[in-house]
Amino acid sequence: MTSRLRLTLILSFLIFCMPAVLWSQATQTLRGQVTDQLLQKPLAGATVALPGQNKSTITDEQGNFRFIHVPIGLQQIRVSHAGYKPAQLDNITLISGKEQVLNISLELDVQVQEEVVVKARGVRNRPLNELSLVSARAFSVEETQRYAAAVNDPLRMSTSFAGVVAADDGNNHIVIRGNSPAGMLWRMEGVDIPNPNHYAVTGGSGGGISILSSQLLANSDFVTGAFAAEYGNALSGVFDLRLRKGNNEKREYAFQAGVLGLNLAAEGPFSKNYKGSYLVNYRYSTLGLLIKMGLDMPGGATTNFQDLSYNVYLPTKKAGTFTLFGFGGLSDQKFNPEKDVTKWEEEIDRKSGVFKGNTGAAGFTHSIRLGGNSSLKSALVFSGQENGYNEKYLEQQDSIVNTFNAGYLTKKITLSTTLNQQVSRRHSLRAGIILNQINFRYEQKSRDQPGEEAEQKLDIRDNTQTVQAFTQWSFKAGNRLNITGGLHFLYLNLNKSAALEPRAAIKWDANNRNSFSAGYGLHSQIQPMGVYFARTPQNGNWTEPNRKLGMTRSHHFVLAWNRQLAKGLKLKTELYYQHLLNVPVSIYDTSSYSSINMIAGFMTEALENKGKGKNYGLEISLEKQLRNYFYFLLSNSLYQSKYTGADGIERNTRFNGNFANTFTAGKEFVHHSNKRSIGINIKTVYAGGYRTTPIDLQASINEGYTKYVESKAYSGRIPGYFRTDLRLSLKMNKPGYTSTFSLDIQNLTNRKNVYDYFFDRHKGEVVTYYQTGIIPVFNYKIEF
Repeated sequence: MTSRLRLTLILSFLIFCMPAVLWSQATQTLRGQVTDQLLQKPLAGATVALPGQNKSTITDEQGNFRFIHVPIGLQQIRVSHAGYKPAQLDNITLISGKEQVLNISLELDVQVQEEVVVKARGVRNRPLNELSLVSARAFSVEETQRYAAAVNDPLRMSTSFAGVVAADDGNNHIVIRGNSPAGMLWRMEGVDIPNPNHYAVTGGSGGGISILSSQLLANSDFVTGAFAAEYGNALSGVFDLRLRKGNNEKREYAFQAGVLGLNLAAEGPFSKNYKGSYLVNYRYSTLGLLIKMGLDMPGGATTNFQDLSYNVYLPTKKAGTFTLFGFGGLSDQKFNPEKDVTKWEEEIDRKSGVFKGNTGAAGFTHSIRLGGNSSLKSALVFSGQENGYNEKYLEQQDSIVNTFNAGYLTKKITLSTTLNQQVSRRHSLRAGIILNQINFRYEQKSRDQPGEEAEQKLDIRDNTQTVQAFTQWSFKAGNRLNITGGLHFLYLNLNKSAALEPRAAIKWDANNRNSFSAGYGLHSQIQPMGVYFARTPQNGNWTEPNRKLGMTRSHHFVLAWNRQLAKGLKLKTELYYQHLLNVPVSIYDTSSYSSINMIAGFMTEALENKGKGKNYGLEISLEKQLRNYFYFLLSNSLYQSKYTGADGIERNTRFNGNFANTFTAGKEFVHHSNKRSIGINIKTVYAGGYRTTPIDLQASINEGYTKYVESKAYSGRIPGYFRTDLRLSLKMNKPGYTSTFSLDIQNLTNRKNVYDYFFDRHKGEVVTYYQTGIIPVFNYKIEF
């Protein structure tokens, strides 16, 4: 063999093997900031360690730390600082496409002078709000991306948790502990925001598709009862969302394409020597794009949406930190009637509709430290929500009538400020005020029965104001005992209604394995604004009987026990009781109506605050946190949900399913070099059916529309709900980028779960409406 041939073979071998050599050394940067949990001030001098890599470092004056050349895959971080409890973060996922930037908050150690040794504790599901001691947990962006059928949506992801059930498959409304979905509060960066969902109905808290991109969200809190004092104007639950800062050192991008939409995200620094950053995400619906390209949809239906969200981080040297954030979504849906009368099979064939829903919020925050023990955060947010629906009905082939026409526009200006004060190692205080200026324009014209003329039920242009104020104190009797107490005040200037709400909670860590907690809170919620302006005829004139309606109120009681069974395996049990009062019901003592059973919308009948209700139950969850690329969550709920209307009869609420069992699990099979991985995630739900009111068939035939047996309201029951979802994914790490292919198969067994029963005038019989069947959702994502 000649020297030239030998050299050629050696070079060829090196060239062939070079990618494998380079790949075997695939690494990524892991960095972040360590802060005080209450004041969010940077902690200099903290020790940050990567046990799996035998590396450690010390945070600088701004609390920053950095590890370079960390192998991709799962990593663990341990953080310690004099005077603070050590913390541990498990299962941090490093990919080749993006740097991992963390914000780690440490809790003050109140017994540091007594030289008590405290072991590092995982912080994965611990609420980010240290004042939320019961019925609260943090959720991660990873969970919204990993859980089967979550499709990056916090609402759909939350249905894996105990006490949370989907209202139906057609949207992401959720029922929390038997409460109406309308009782939920959305917050972003500490400020109340409008419902952040496409195809949202006025007065509701969900919709068809989330506007919020997982690219922007950081770990956030989800609360299901006995809320901390800072949360107001809600009865069932709170999504307290936090936004991620963009990478302030390196420009990074992500692109997604799938059934739901085309998605583009970008983030990066403004300049090399400035620590500020931007993060922006835009999405356009895939169906909308295909329609614009000429695709014909069945029945002439069209569906379209697009959204934009952003977060801009602007720190200064002396004036504090500013952020600019916001989101906006446009959505519309149209469907046309079947004009060939010979093809009419159901009532829906004779209807046409145009729906639009536009939602947005834009604002800024300012955070500043006031000395070493205080911080102040203020925010100003402009938001708006517009919904409209126009429905027409083909009486005959050439005769079309307008049956429903509505437009709801709400504009809001929100100003809030919150003060955090570390009074001492044992005592801390949080207090704040939230002011809202609300302007609205509501119109609704509808008919009650076929053959009638549509009447004006709403026609108002007005404005009002709300004031919320809160104060909450925290006392740490020791590292194992925490007590909080506070007050929340809510005032509606429209009718001068007000509520003062006490809140209290206690948590005791009996030992390293067991903790016990209890909480109480009185909560109030303003009625959906359009309800106050409903018009009813009286003596030939239109009146507004609901102007003086008060707030719906609710007492929450919670007892909880957490048991650490093994490393990463936790058993959580909660017992709760909720008593609702001042619930709007009909003014007629023969009516069974209650606003407790509303999912969304405006009730246009005369109401008064004489109803009541109760929800009580037991929740048991067994959760194995992600370890060795495997996790599972088994959630079980047993509950009762009752209400009493104006007729004085106690009945099941619409949402009283009595039980819900959910099993969510996943396993990732990882190549030894982390070059690629295959993920299999599954979710199975078995829940009791919701309640329904029997239909009087003969009366419906005689009248030509659905007539219910009101005396038997919600005495019927829909069959039990069963559904299995499967998520398959393939992740490939390449030098400089990461690609992920995923397939979510929703309702894998194609089970026909019943939605409800309705009288069909065209058929002259009661028909069953079913929920969605099997739906495959394919998605491709690249991060670089």
